[in-house]
Amino acid sequence: MAGSYPERMTSDHSRMKFGVLQFFSWPGRRVPLPTVYERALSRIDIMDESGYDCVWLAEHHFSTYSVCPSVHLMGMHVAGRTRNLRIGTAVTLASFYHPLRIAEEVALLDILSGGRVNWGAGRGFDRTEFRAFGVDFEESYPRFRESVQVVLEAWKQERITWHGDYYNFDEIEVLPKPHQQPTPPFWVAAGSPDAIDWAARQGYDVLMDPHGTHPEMAEKRRRYLQGLEDAGHSSERRVIPTARLIAVAETDAEAEQIARNGAQWTIGSYANDKVSGNANPTRLLAEEERIERYVNQVVIHGSAAKVIDQIEALRETNRLDYLIASPFSHDSFIRFTRDVMPHFQ
Repeated sequence: MAGSYPERMTSDHSRMKFGVLQFFSWPGRRVPLPTVYERALSRIDIMDESGYDCVWLAEHHFSTYSVCPSVHLMGMHVAGRTRNLRIGTAVTLASFYHPLRIAEEVALLDILSGGRVNWGAGRGFDRTEFRAFGVDFEESYPRFRESVQVVLEAWKQERITWHGDYYNFDEIEVLPKPHQQPTPPFWVAAGSPDAIDWAARQGYDVLMDPHGTHPEMAEKRRRYLQGLEDAGHSSERRVIPTARLIAVAETDAEAEQIARNGAQWTIGSYANDKVSGNANPTRLLAEEERIERYVNQVVIHGSAAKVIDQIEALRETNRLDYLIASPFSHDSFIRFTRDVMPHFQ
């Protein structure tokens, strides 16, 4: 089944799985950029020894929100310094690359990491990136979808012939093939109803984004699972990694302030007007209202005990079984790893 996980990591509702959505943020350029990478990689070292399933590397361009323009190159560096951690892309921005190049690079990473790749693919949304790379924003959806199909077929077939709307080639042998056969586990980022419906029709697994409210995420999951059934695909044993912003502190009040500061940074540098075109009605709200929305409905925040309670609640209301944590601070990451995650393992 497309997107199936290795046997040891199939969905098991008795034990939650945890990953980290790793950004390489450079707020205010306050430290040298190499320090940003050093700090992030030190956290990844901790993840490798702490029972995390996967580090999910976020690709962004032309923004200090996350200075990681190549998740495949970063993934290779991570592979060389870890032994247990799976290496996920969240996501490869497939609209910006030739799909045969993606197939080659991800397969190479899978081999050199010993078969530890989780491939996540997404369309992208920042119009600055589309303009700079010369990709028409309006055609990005069909381009992305065709790219995903080409990559998967290039891995499965000895030689691929393809004549589509954007790519044409005959009898191309893509080498190497991935270590994990026939493909690495893969997911597509799906946030909008149209993207969720398409993924369900194809039978693809999905990654859920960190910016929807908890009720919105529950509805997206319901829509996706129903779409699978409607299209004749099984919804059993699906692994649906769901990203959530996290703030953990000694007290609830301290954590709320971290959440508020993080929400302000996120709105100012990421979920802002430069990405207009992604149909999110909250962008029409005043900034303060948007911050309140994040703090009250999006971010999981509080003392360790309160965060555990919130995650337990999401297991009931959202059927959450794989949480990709996106901590707002290093201290939040440490507290989450030390005080929260062991409760679920």
